[in-house]
Amino acid sequence: MKRGKKYRESLKKYDRAASYGLNEAMGLVKTMAFAKFDETVDLSVKLNLKKSQSVRDTVVLPHQFRGEKRVLVFCKPEKEKEAQDAGAAFVGADDLIEKVKGGWTDFDVAVATPDMMKEVGKLGMVLGRKGLMPNPKAGTVTFDLKSALAELKRGRVEFRADKTGVVHLAVGKVSMEPAQLAENVKAVVTEIRRKRPADAKGEFIQTVSVASTMGPGVWVSIKDQEDA
Repeated sequence: MKRGKKYRESLKKYDRAASYGLNEAMGLVKTMAFAKFDETVDLSVKLNLKKSQSVRDTVVLPHQFRGEKRVLVFCKPEKEKEAQDAGAAFVGADDLIEKVKGGWTDFDVAVATPDMMKEVGKLGMVLGRKGLMPNPKAGTVTFDLKSALAELKRGRVEFRADKTGVVHLAVGKVSMEPAQLAENVKAVVTEIRRKRPADAKGEFIQTVSVASTMGPGVWVSIKDQEDA
């Protein structure tokens, strides 16, 4: 793949084969970002997983970097006030289900109470394709709407390993301080470690790397993450 001049110049700023301490790695990512927009910083963690194993959970990042999320809540009338008071942008039941069936998805996160999932589950063709389907493992199927929305507004994000055993997650923007980016990465790595399958063998986290949207990837020392 042919790379542009700015990308090639970035490659001269570090050793591509070396692994760096987390704080140094985040500094390099910021230094090598060259786009005119505020690039996203992405984290990739390769896990040692069998085909039968999976890793999926949520984490609240210490430093939020996205705008406030528009949360839609599917719930029955008796829970509507709780959802509205907690800051939900859209609240309803059958009315919202019909609207989404029509293709409307002008929101960032969907939350549902358990008693609504029978009907909400029928929206898989719309919500599933966009990764918006409420899921208990992601904390978006719950009767405790107040707590769920509070965490979402604090920056709770979902992570999951793909079919190749890699967790990909945005952890910040290059405009943030290296220490803030490092703390976000540590929070994610800590939660991934906690989700290690009981029957997993060998070294669970194999590699960790970080990169900006347009920049090259930087390997992060696994040992540097042992206290994360």
